[in-house]
Amino acid sequence: MSTFATKNQAAVCGFKTFLFVALVASAAVPTASVSGADKVEGWLNWRGPHQDGVSEEKNLPDTWTPGGENSLWTADIPGQCAPVIANGRVYTMGFKGDGADMQEGLFCLDAATGKTLWDSCFNDFLSDTIYLRYASSSPVVDSESGNIYTLGSQGFVTAYSPEGKILWQHSMMEQFGFLTFPNGRTGRPAIDGPLLILSAITANWGASGPAANRFYAFDKTTGELVYATNTPNRPRDNSSSTPVFAWSGNKRVFYADGGDGFVYCYNARTGEMLWNFHACRKGMSGTALLYKGNLIFQHGSENLDGAVIGRMVALKLPTGDLKPGADGAAPELKKEDEVWRCDVSSNFSSPVLVGNRVYLTDDTARLCAIDADTGKLLWRIPLSVEVVFSTPLYADGKLYVPVLDGTFYIIKPGDTVETTQILSKVRLDGKLCSGPAVCDGRVYIQTGLQPDGKLYCIGKKDVNQKAPAWPAPEKREAGMLARYVATPADILMHPGETQKLNLIPADKDGNYLPVKGDEAQKAAWARFIPPTAKVKSEINGNVEAGELKAEAKPIPSAGALKAELDGKIGVTRGRIMPGLPLKVDFSNTVLIPSPDDPAVKFAFPPLPWTGARFRWEIREKDGSKCFYKTVDNKLFQRAMTFIGTPEMKDYTIQADVLSDGVVRKIGGKEKVVKISEVGVVCNRYIVKLMGGMQTLEIDSNYERLTATAPFEWKPNVWYTIKARVDIDAATGAGVVRGKAWKRGDPEPEKWTLEVPHKTAHKNGSPGLFGFSPQDVPVYVDNISVIGNK
Repeated sequence: MSTFATKNQAAVCGFKTFLFVALVASAAVPTASVSGADKVEGWLNWRGPHQDGVSEEKNLPDTWTPGGENSLWTADIPGQCAPVIANGRVYTMGFKGDGADMQEGLFCLDAATGKTLWDSCFNDFLSDTIYLRYASSSPVVDSESGNIYTLGSQGFVTAYSPEGKILWQHSMMEQFGFLTFPNGRTGRPAIDGPLLILSAITANWGASGPAANRFYAFDKTTGELVYATNTPNRPRDNSSSTPVFAWSGNKRVFYADGGDGFVYCYNARTGEMLWNFHACRKGMSGTALLYKGNLIFQHGSENLDGAVIGRMVALKLPTGDLKPGADGAAPELKKEDEVWRCDVSSNFSSPVLVGNRVYLTDDTARLCAIDADTGKLLWRIPLSVEVVFSTPLYADGKLYVPVLDGTFYIIKPGDTVETTQILSKVRLDGKLCSGPAVCDGRVYIQTGLQPDGKLYCIGKKDVNQKAPAWPAPEKREAGMLARYVATPADILMHPGETQKLNLIPADKDGNYLPVKGDEAQKAAWARFIPPTAKVKSEINGNVEAGELKAEAKPIPSAGALKAELDGKIGVTRGRIMPGLPLKVDFSNTVLIPSPDDPAVKFAFPPLPWTGARFRWEIREKDGSKCFYKTVDNKLFQRAMTFIGTPEMKDYTIQADVLSDGVVRKIGGKEKVVKISEVGVVCNRYIVKLMGGMQTLEIDSNYERLTATAPFEWKPNVWYTIKARVDIDAATGAGVVRGKAWKRGDPEPEKWTLEVPHKTAHKNGSPGLFGFSPQDVPVYVDNISVIGNK
């Protein structure tokens, strides 16, 4: 889909227009502004202008006393973010409020005074984030427009003007199957040319249904998805790795670590994987360095060739195109492509490059110096006993080094331990999980993981200087037209709507050519079934004059589209999702023998549903065909599947649910000893039956909002569950309501559970929830979503 929140979107879609208005209303817009046309100067991303954690600024503080010497200001904005600075303003992710009303978002402050100019914050919802592990992703500022881009813990990717106006926004969870984790780590978005690129663990639909660490590239101006990468490897952890951009020959590429233990090289314009390198057995979160034709990266997981934990590696970068692997797979670099190894371990901290020295804070909070040419460990200094999540910064001959326990060091590195000097050591409120930022003679650092975290600004009071100009991007001349990149890369529509399509002309290396504006209109478009598709499906729509027109019939559909112009091809895909009312049963589904077990008959889940593949199948139960929660893959024993679109609101969802399980007589009484969890998603709240607890529960984020009521239910018995959310238009407060009863019995007049929420979620895709531990499946049938009016 192009975007839910682009104001000047060519496609006229009612649900998109609604969400744009709702989002803009939620952001405070100040009277003061910074024109996007002004030259954008500052510290625009968390790794700085050379992507290596180094600033060229001078005359920075050697020492610091919080509230005293070289302390300029402090703001009560907790978070785990490395701030960015542009045109005299500081932008940082943070959180405010508490309990169910805690919100995370972007804060804009005056760099000189620390005064908050505006903020734009949103509720967490349906995420696994715990212990206030919010605001871990750093914003990025576009050097051309001054616009700011963020990725929230709940999956909101948002573009802001410098005045705080929301330009576009995607709900990555509901639209692309964004997965969250208790540690709250979130990828940091990066800008390269016309694209905003970010890392996310997702489980979407179709070929993107399997969970994987993917990279999403959006048009930074319109928000249209230009591409999403695919990898064949399943994630082992989430990753906060940030893409590092470079030229490889005439290809614009980026390098990034993955949550699957691989290091990747992708074409930055097309998303094509150029090569990969298997580095370790678990996920990686660091950001790599480029040095003399090598890629230097590190990890803190078990190595593939032994039980040693952690390693830093310099990998020789290929200088030309590599031979594809088996079946056309991307080439894989091997051990012989390594230049050197160093036995240091760091899961989350990223290295800093100064000349031929690499500085890194390892997992046991020791500051390490490594020779970038040989990999030799030069020295190591213990700083704390805490595991480190933060990254140092180098400027003015000094390292600014944060440690998790709240200790902040200023260190002048030398050639040896003896010549390395600790200039300053202070203890701050909260934990330090982020990296510092530096701009105009000021150093910024944020503490979080606790409600008393702060944003600190330090510097010499008499310094009045400007940061060095942001370097102009290196460019290459594009070649002859060889292909088209069709956008939006993932279309999401309702029946009867129209979506404008685009074709970006590109050369053989993926470099974009000037768009004439009529390529999509002139191209011959056709519905297309990829040869590898598991479900042979076509989208219910036709392309005329470069516009996809969805058929009016309220039937879900999905498929690919292929465009051809002057013998060149472009391919995209999309879904058409019915609006309200929505009624689903599976009685007309044709079941086929499973390729894994021919005695089992099944059907794939509805193709357009987000997060359904490999989590659900259609099977027969009690003589009826219904939705079956799979249990063979432990990675997917918990499933949240969205069957609508993010802007939907003011509806009631109802479904029949059942869990297998075991009942035993204990002490003369029957007791449920084995049963799973099953429920529905309504307006970003889950209303579910909790097997082991024998309760009906309503939650959104488990730590933020959870309420339960007793409800006895048994295995292998069908129940009906119903949910709705009512919003007070004047105050924005809401009440979440849920009830359940044995199927076939009269519906209870009263709701089983009613939960007030002051900052209620006002919209959200309807969905289904299933959790099947201990190989106990759950079933869902007779789903209905009906408007409350």
